[in-house]
Amino acid sequence: MASTSPSASDHRPSSSKTTVGWVEESDGRGTLGLIVTCLFTIFLCTWVVIHPRACKRPLLRGLHKVALFLKTLIAPEFIAVEGLQEWSQARGMVKECAELTGRRLKLVHAFYIGMLALRYRTSRGNKVIWPNQYTWLLQQRLIAWDDHESWGLSEENIRDKSNADGTAKFLALGQVCWFAAQSIMRTAHHLPLAQLESMTLSYIPLFAITYLFWWIKPKDVLSLSVVNLPQMSEEQRVTFESMAVSNAFDDEGLWSQGSLWSIWTLTPRVFEKEAEDKAARIAQKQVLQRSEVIARPWLQRATALDVNTFTELQTKATVVAHWDPKVYHSKTLWPINCLFGASFGALHLISWDTQFPTLFELWLWRASGIASIVSMLVFMQFEKVVLRWGGPLTLISLASPVIYLLSRIVMMGGVIAAFRAANPKIYDTYVVSTYWVHVV
Repeated sequence: MASTSPSASDHRPSSSKTTVGWVEESDGRGTLGLIVTCLFTIFLCTWVVIHPRACKRPLLRGLHKVALFLKTLIAPEFIAVEGLQEWSQARGMVKECAELTGRRLKLVHAFYIGMLALRYRTSRGNKVIWPNQYTWLLQQRLIAWDDHESWGLSEENIRDKSNADGTAKFLALGQVCWFAAQSIMRTAHHLPLAQLESMTLSYIPLFAITYLFWWIKPKDVLSLSVVNLPQMSEEQRVTFESMAVSNAFDDEGLWSQGSLWSIWTLTPRVFEKEAEDKAARIAQKQVLQRSEVIARPWLQRATALDVNTFTELQTKATVVAHWDPKVYHSKTLWPINCLFGASFGALHLISWDTQFPTLFELWLWRASGIASIVSMLVFMQFEKVVLRWGGPLTLISLASPVIYLLSRIVMMGGVIAAFRAANPKIYDTYVVSTYWVHVV
């Protein structure tokens, strides 16, 4: 059998000790080296996997990427779900435009448009062409796919604008493979992992899945494609502009468009706009049905006022989460989505029987791990969550992400605090050559 005794010098922690604190570096493992290795792996994978939306302003672009990094660090499940929803929207656009483009519009084009990289000129500045607007232009025969190169939509142009760093990808892949192999070897030698190592392993599957969804998506696009809209009638122009999902990402000099708060917001999806329009139509229909004498001028004004009030309330309500209906109601994608949500907390439970400084911290860790799984799954059962009272379920829908966030803070703090009185065997090393000779 392979030897599992630590390859350590005299000052290394002995297995006879109950716990050890800070361990200096030597030929084996030390506290600083272990922490640096884990944090470097998490940082490298997180930085490589995030694909921010396109933005003209360097400051906002950089801050948005940092905000994405922090959100990914705290809640990688949300980034995995975001990748799934972006992929779903891009795939939907490809299917919708298939006949209009002779099946030449591909996922890379849909991703490029969906990340707000296509803009059009106006007298006040540039505005975003959203995926539904581009599809509408094709449907109205106002543009043709044959002219896509002049719109900056050729695959070669998109690849040139994408700044995906192959070296960083290769380094991240190598680091992940090495870290996973090392963890597997320690388990094979019956050596425990540090809690921080278990947390690092929990990130890897979600990062891999997210990167799979964003494999074709351009990364770090610095220059935008700005075009002139084709000639259209006033009615067509009104229809086109009414289809805009949001004006928060336009560049018309409005205060809200340069707000630092925008770096934290997710890129709005087309299905959100469609849901708002549908809700407004339903409200208008209900108001009209209640009106017995629509011909009266005062009643017409009241009807318009009711619809406008409803629309304003819908707009002002802060949306915490809104799942893509195509994903939420899918019998295939939704179970996968829930699996993403539960996986991160579940993988933390690898450390269920690990040694913590106190019994209280051990049970706090276990409770936080379970709470993160349950709260995430509960939160994901609500198709749309807004900061507006809608009954008792509102409390549950809003409390679940708070519980998740608190559990994540406890778990992240716990892995660091555990080093003050850790199991000495987490610093033991194994002899690789002896193990492989035994296996062969």
